[in-house]
Amino acid sequence: MAKIAEFIQTADFKAEKHAPVIELPAEVKAGVPFPVTVSVGKQIPHPNTTEHFIGWISLFFKPREGKFVHHLGKVEFSSHGESTEGPNKGPAYSNPFGVFHVKLEKPGTLIAESYCNIHGLWENSVEVVLA
Repeated sequence: MAKIAEFIQTADFKAEKHAPVIELPAEVKAGVPFPVTVSVGKQIPHPNTTEHFIGWISLFFKPREGKFVHHLGKVEFSSHGESTEGPNKGPAYSNPFGVFHVKLEKPGTLIAESYCNIHGLWENSVEVVLA
C-alpha cells in the first residue's frame, strides 16, 4: 500500500524552486504570537502560469515532546492567469506567499508542504527553540 510520505520531495530552497521556505523571527517566546512567512520561489522564482503553478502551502507544527502534528493552516493560490481569452491572458495572478500568526507553548518543528500542479508535493521544516 502506498503512503503519501513516499511522494513528498525535499530540497534546499536555494537550489530548488519548488521547496517551501519558512521564515520566522530569530527569537520566539512561549505564549507570544509571532509571524511565520511561508513561500515558494524565494531564491529561484517558480512559474506562475495557467499550465504550471503552486496551488497551496500548508503549515504544520510538531511539538518536540509530542506524538502528533498540528495543522496550523493552509493558503490556497487560485488565480494563475486564466481567462476566457485563453491561458495566461487573465488579469490576476496569486503568488505563493502567505503569513500565519502563530503562538507556541512548547518548542518543536514547523513543517511546510507545498503542491505544484506538475511536480507534486514538496516539504521543508525549521526547528523552533523558545526563548
